[in-house]
Amino acid sequence: MKRVFKSLLLLSSLLLFTPQVAMAESYRIDAGEKLLSGIANVATGVVELPKTIIITSQRENVFYGMTVGMVKGIMHMAGRTLIGALNVATFLLPTDPWVDPQYVWEDFETETSYRYRQTR
Repeated sequence: MKRVFKSLLLLSSLLLFTPQVAMAESYRIDAGEKLLSGIANVATGVVELPKTIIITSQRENVFYGMTVGMVKGIMHMAGRTLIGALNVATFLLPTDPWVDPQYVWEDFETETSYRYRQTR
């Protein structure tokens, strides 16, 4: 009877820890993805300047793109770079991306937007 009880106790404890093992794998992937996207955004944040100038020029006109587009581009460049640095500093807390698109080269025709981050 003791042997059966010990076996059932061992089996139930293994079943109890199964979700944590699955979540641990997901955690590593999420944390690694956040670190890599942070490094990429710090390194390529400067690309936001020409990207925003081009997008604004195509939507409005060249003069508007070279003036207002440049100011918006500088703000997007600073935003992407700072959020990338924040992602690198806090990669151990996996969260959803703040920047949309997540990388500057994804969906190059779309202007960058920002959103509040939810913890996964």
